[in-house]
Amino acid sequence: MVSHKPNILVTRRLPDSIEARMATLFETHVNEADAALTGDDIIAGLEGMDVLVSTITDRIDADLIARLPASVRLIAQFGNGVDNIDIEAAWAAGLTVTNTPSVLTEDTADMAVVLMLALPRRLVEGTQMLLRDRAWAGWSPTSMLGRRLRGKALGIVGMGRIGTAVAQRARAFGLNIHYFSRNRRPPGVEEPLEATYWPDLDAMLEAVDIVSLHTPYTRETFQLLSAERLARMKSGSFVVNVSRSELIDEAALVDAIERGHLAGAALDVFDNRQGIDPRLLALDEVNRVVLTGHMASATLEARIEMGETVIVNIRAFMDGHQPPHRVLPEGARGPAPLRA
Repeated sequence: MVSHKPNILVTRRLPDSIEARMATLFETHVNEADAALTGDDIIAGLEGMDVLVSTITDRIDADLIARLPASVRLIAQFGNGVDNIDIEAAWAAGLTVTNTPSVLTEDTADMAVVLMLALPRRLVEGTQMLLRDRAWAGWSPTSMLGRRLRGKALGIVGMGRIGTAVAQRARAFGLNIHYFSRNRRPPGVEEPLEATYWPDLDAMLEAVDIVSLHTPYTRETFQLLSAERLARMKSGSFVVNVSRSELIDEAALVDAIERGHLAGAALDVFDNRQGIDPRLLALDEVNRVVLTGHMASATLEARIEMGETVIVNIRAFMDGHQPPHRVLPEGARGPAPLRA
């Protein structure tokens, strides 16, 4: 147990209430500019620090981990996903890694269903039309016709916390629930949702009208929706992604929409490493896709709960206890190596 306030580096601005609480508990150093830091910036800022409070915009790879000052013993991720961190390298270096699971479930599920509604019901297009024309010709029987959700088949890829929450909401809209997941859910989950389990992803893709992705990004799920799998999907179907952009072969998705095989996509995440693909933006301009800027968990309540979870993880660790939300590499066995 430490007798001094832990020194922590926070790489992005957090809600005011969280920063204030951190300041009372820790010697807190915040990236006031709130721009993504380079690896060199992170290393320079960590001199004399005990904890790195990271976010998904920080690339903490094996090279950066090897350069961390010896004082750093904990990486407390502000977020559920940790694919920006080399968990195996952190484990080998004796570092503890934590995240903030569960608190994002409800808000992310809400956004997934909003996107399912927005694309087939042409919600964004309807708003843009009024703003563009500054007038409205009035109602007509054939104006702004979209597609009904009730009775359509929703295929959920990854029936974890978020996938299940999406299924619950979607069922209320009359969608038929289908899912592919690493493990089949128990009858207590399936039966209220009248959910159909598919052990074969390819077979499910051929049977559903909307595919919604809710699986983490791993080596196994990289471009899970490949060009081949996108081609298997029903003609006129939709893709919804509020998880990770890496789950989809984005170029193949654009191809499938451009040639009319898919009706469209609603994406809260997309490849932005070299800027947004101009072809994707062109589809957005003609309302074939709906793009939102990683907003699925962007509620004040969620961000505050995430911050509180980070604080709990830091306090538990610095008091010599196992943090409640520790992230381990797959197959980790036995005690972790000690930080040199």
